[in-house]
Amino acid sequence: MARNTEDWEDFTVRTRPNKKGTRPRTKDRPAYEEAVIGRIITVDRGRYTAILDEDTADERIVIAARARELRRNPVVPGDFVALVGDTSGEPDTLARLVRIEERSTLLRRSADDTDPVERVVVANVDQLVIVVAAANPEPRTGFIDRAVVAAFDAGIRPLLCVTKADVRDPEPFLENYRHLDIDIVISRTTAQDATGIDARSADGLSARLAGTPVEMLREHLAGKVSVVIGHSGVGKSTLVNALTGAERATGNVNAVTGRGRHTSSSALALRVDDAPEGTWIIDTPGIRSFGLALVDPENILKAFDDLEPIAADCERGCTHKASEPHCALDAWVASGEAGPIGTARLDSFRRLLGQDETTEAKELGSF
Repeated sequence: MARNTEDWEDFTVRTRPNKKGTRPRTKDRPAYEEAVIGRIITVDRGRYTAILDEDTADERIVIAARARELRRNPVVPGDFVALVGDTSGEPDTLARLVRIEERSTLLRRSADDTDPVERVVVANVDQLVIVVAAANPEPRTGFIDRAVVAAFDAGIRPLLCVTKADVRDPEPFLENYRHLDIDIVISRTTAQDATGIDARSADGLSARLAGTPVEMLREHLAGKVSVVIGHSGVGKSTLVNALTGAERATGNVNAVTGRGRHTSSSALALRVDDAPEGTWIIDTPGIRSFGLALVDPENILKAFDDLEPIAADCERGCTHKASEPHCALDAWVASGEAGPIGTARLDSFRRLLGQDETTEAKELGSF
């Protein structure tokens, strides 16, 4: 007599699904159609600060944590992001960052010229303000050239701002850039007791900057999102404070090493005072290196618009390095048509191409 096997079944027992079953895991992700869009203004220890409903009566600051599905995708100041959850901006609330919106521009760097790892600095900026001091610390054309190359590669307009011009005349090194399509603003300190080493007043407060250059810089910033970079000690944060009314920490320059102390610990986007809507300036911390490993060599040449027309006469396949026997750039400099700065400009260009990486690494220093 056959027994009914159902008598032996225990339907209260839960069995695991077969790992080799036919039911596939879905790869679809939520669209988050209800998400609100905000601008990232700073990032600190895994928390993202965003501004929502910008320039409206409902404008508010929201703190968010990133969703797991974003994985390691970098989120940086200037990014527009989609937020869900509690986006009220009330104290002790936390939203969730679920998507990075399409970027218009992306300023990026590598640790050095051979490192393929991308390090994103900021996103969606229109202008790169390169701040250098006329002295203490000494201006470095290698740093300026690298910043200009990175800006052109990213589709960002470069602007050169020179501080401490009362300490030393900046015109000799500015001869390298006067003939280029780059705006230049020269700033001087107004504090009578500024030492020239750290541009600080006798009472320990940061020396105020002359009004006219600041107003000139404000005109260049109007209606744009700009990012400020420069060596520590050149006066980046002092400039930002003068333009925004903020109180970013400022520091001095070591009289022995000639290098500044990092005072900005994270990038921060701030509104510029008395400026049109949409005018932002992003202050950045010091960056130890600005490698160009991610930049196409052809884009390096585009940043040297004084050399680019001459390079068009080179033979097909010319790398423009010193080892090239018939590079038109050498003949142009030798003829004297490049003027007194021709040799220096060509040397700088070739260093960025990787002709002398050791020399360039020494020139970079820290900023």
